Amino acid sequence: MRASRIVAQGCVEFVEAPDPVLGPGQAIVRPVLLAICGSDVRTVYHRPEAEYPLRPGTSGHEMIGVIEAVDAPGKDLRPGDLALVLVPNEDAMAELYLASAHNVLVLPSGVPIEHLLMAQQLGTVIYASKRLPSLVDKDVVVIGQGSAGLFFDALCRRMGARRVIGLDVKEARVAAGLRIGATHTVNNAREDALGAVRDLTEGRLADLVIEAAGEAETINLAHRLVRTGGCLLYFGIPRVESLQFDFYTFFRKYCQTLSIADAATEPGRASFRLALDWIARGEIDVSFMPTHRFLWDNVTEAYALARSRDDGAIKVLVEMPQYRRRLAAC
Repeated sequence: MRASRIVAQGCVEFVEAPDPVLGPGQAIVRPVLLAICGSDVRTVYHRPEAEYPLRPGTSGHEMIGVIEAVDAPGKDLRPGDLALVLVPNEDAMAELYLASAHNVLVLPSGVPIEHLLMAQQLGTVIYASKRLPSLVDKDVVVIGQGSAGLFFDALCRRMGARRVIGLDVKEARVAAGLRIGATHTVNNAREDALGAVRDLTEGRLADLVIEAAGEAETINLAHRLVRTGGCLLYFGIPRVESLQFDFYTFFRKYCQTLSIADAATEPGRASFRLALDWIARGEIDVSFMPTHRFLWDNVTEAYALARSRDDGAIKVLVEMPQYRRRLAAC
């Protein structure tokens, strides 16, 4: 099979790799459509140089594909089914992918697949939100208004937050926050974030700050915006292995601190199934999130746009060769 592979920071090559061999409890899936995530940006551009080249298929993990073959009795998976597939090793940017049957979630019908693809990111946010304290009548700041931050805007409002303040340095993403659930937004490239949050919260600062960007600057910003005794959630995958951290300010906030990932380890993949259900029933509008599409042959440009976040980019999609053929078959 053909696969893309990251051979050095920011450098993609296409290679021939062995076809996967089906085993018990597995499914072979042909990827149709992928979305680029912040963790992919880290993998492509920010891993230590010594880790490259990476395995074929890296980097892609938000994926919808067609089941080609399956050996999983009792899982109600059939060849030809379209499914959201969870990819723990980020190696689904290939013509075929070998998945654990536990990670293959058949799609509901009648919903655009680019909308259902957003369930992968939404599922991770639902998973993290289950571990948050009560947000009823609380003030929340969400740093970063990419797809994860936008979903946190929506979830925090659903959970009863009084104010949800979305921060981003890109104007298109600032505007998107108001569309999905933020009550206030701040472009912190133009405004002082601490001053703006202090004004909006009448001096109290935020009860909860969610860091959903993963940049060194935003990691250090998060604890400046939380009130003493509040809660911090570090969700954005860090772009760097280490950073200079303002530990004194963090220490004096005496806040509960969480970092959460690995939603695909949840029994039954419950958060992803709930995400698919919400999107299928229209409970969360994701129609505006996919903003750009690239053919797989142009995946380098797709990664670059996801990294720069220019041109109003929120979610960048990559169409695999099967995509057009699948649409024609429908």
